[in-house]
Amino acid sequence: MDMTYGVTDNAYYTHGTPAERWERARLFFDAKDYTAAARVLGGLVEEVPEQTGPRLLLARAYYHSAQLRRAEAELRFIVEHDPVEHYARMMLGRTLERQGRTEEARAHVRIASALAGDFPDD
Repeated sequence: MDMTYGVTDNAYYTHGTPAERWERARLFFDAKDYTAAARVLGGLVEEVPEQTGPRLLLARAYYHSAQLRRAEAELRFIVEHDPVEHYARMMLGRTLERQGRTEEARAHVRIASALAGDFPDD
């Protein structure tokens, strides 16, 4: 049977249980292969959209692979569903900063710092 590269390639990223794919995505991420991690995580997030962990790692993979609009979309989803998720809010602020949206970013960074208990020494 002659399979095209795309079909075989896609099967690799979608093969296995959610737990196996989560582990595979983490291995790719730890190896700094952010694009491959995002490919695995994209399908996983579709399957378990309510879980923050895979979505946050997907946002981080997008951020590190300079897919900033995609990172922003995932982070906004997390923050809308869990407003006190301080790490997602901090990442959203950093993502907006990288896009040159400093004013918008500043509010998210301040809220994240407050949620984490980081207050300036005034």
